Amino acid sequence: MPKDLKNINISPAVNVLCQHVADVGSVAWLVGGCVRDMLLKQQPKDWDVEIFGLSEESLHETLQRLGKVELVGKQFGVRKLWFEGVEIDVALPRKEKKDGLGHQGFDVVCDPSLSPKQATLRRDFSINAMMFNPVSEKLLDFHQGQQDLENKVLRHVSPAFVEDPLRPLRAMQFAARFNLTLHPETAQLCRNMLGEANTLPPERVWQEWLKWSRSAYPSQGLQALKDMGWDSLYPELVALQGCPQDSYWHPEGDVWIHTRLVVDEACKLANEKGLSKQDGMTLMFAALCHDLGKPITTYTNEEGKIVSPNHGQAGVQPSVAFLERIGATQRLIQHIKPLVKEHVAHFSCDKPTPRAVKRLAKRLLPSHIMMWEMLTEADAGGRYPAPKSRPALAWLKRADELAVTKNIEPPIVTGKLLLSWGMQASPQMGKVLEQAYEAQMDGAFDSEISAERWYKNNIL
Repeated sequence: MPKDLKNINISPAVNVLCQHVADVGSVAWLVGGCVRDMLLKQQPKDWDVEIFGLSEESLHETLQRLGKVELVGKQFGVRKLWFEGVEIDVALPRKEKKDGLGHQGFDVVCDPSLSPKQATLRRDFSINAMMFNPVSEKLLDFHQGQQDLENKVLRHVSPAFVEDPLRPLRAMQFAARFNLTLHPETAQLCRNMLGEANTLPPERVWQEWLKWSRSAYPSQGLQALKDMGWDSLYPELVALQGCPQDSYWHPEGDVWIHTRLVVDEACKLANEKGLSKQDGMTLMFAALCHDLGKPITTYTNEEGKIVSPNHGQAGVQPSVAFLERIGATQRLIQHIKPLVKEHVAHFSCDKPTPRAVKRLAKRLLPSHIMMWEMLTEADAGGRYPAPKSRPALAWLKRADELAVTKNIEPPIVTGKLLLSWGMQASPQMGKVLEQAYEAQMDGAFDSEISAERWYKNNIL
């Protein structure tokens, strides 16, 4: 076994499958991401096996002897095997011929007689084209994928790469996940594929961006997007490039450089704080979008300083446009909007009052102050070589004291209470409830008794 694969625990179920295939006179190879992950000394999350020398009928019968089998990709001859609690994707080698536009415009023919080298030619990148046989402990690497992993290069396998317009976005998320730089020839092929970008289904675009948001090196993904010209699909991101910032506050450079640093800081924070996938995703996209309002608002004032007044508010609309363009859910968009709008709210004062914190907590809904404070920390960390800081920590501490870090203070005055005080049900009631809640956050009352007194003095 290659030394780089010795410390990886291959699932016993996978080993049994590969041995079972060998016993019937065929060969089973681990392929794709699981081999890549093994070489990176990471435990694979998914197992993909390609079997040579068996017909489709024989393959199905062979798999059924081991466990439950389901044909999940009829077009591609892919079957799922559930065996000893492990899910394994099993496929035959296949040929592909482009016969239409888009990500799915292919005529696919399974061909068990293909050689392993021929079979790898349909794969996207060299790092995903390696094959490993657990029975013979042999590694096949026809396209120098192991070398590319070591050199941190993302390189296409063959000219057939251009036939699938999803691959540039896959390049983005692979660069982000594994800290890779696009090979210049691969970047050029991706530029040539821009014409088919509009054929991609929104849900497939979103899946690649979602993987980007869960990557370890998100700034590398953004750089890959720029290197291959696919940033042109996102004018909100292009506008960040070259948008100047005051060097006193931002010694790192323009807004694009700042944003790349901020998403990396957000990634570190999400890992350090053990955020859930949902919260981690929210933080990452808030970090990516937080300064989208700067290109709209930036100018040089009379004192010769570069300023971007109200860029938080101005960034809401381009954030929504960008997130909708990549297929984000409305739920995520509603969480991102207040974070972008309020990401510089802490500059209003160093010692926030209970009133200011409570009002901020309400404005941040459906997100919350803990998420907002992490965004401000990531923002401050994206100013290298300036030292890292937590500029909104005082706000978080005060929010903890007031118990509004994740939940805002519930209203004391309700419609039922207004009716008990003699108010008639009408459209005016909604306005009174809003006015009462504002007064509550200002500290005008803190109980039903004091609320009734406020009502009698201010409303009646």
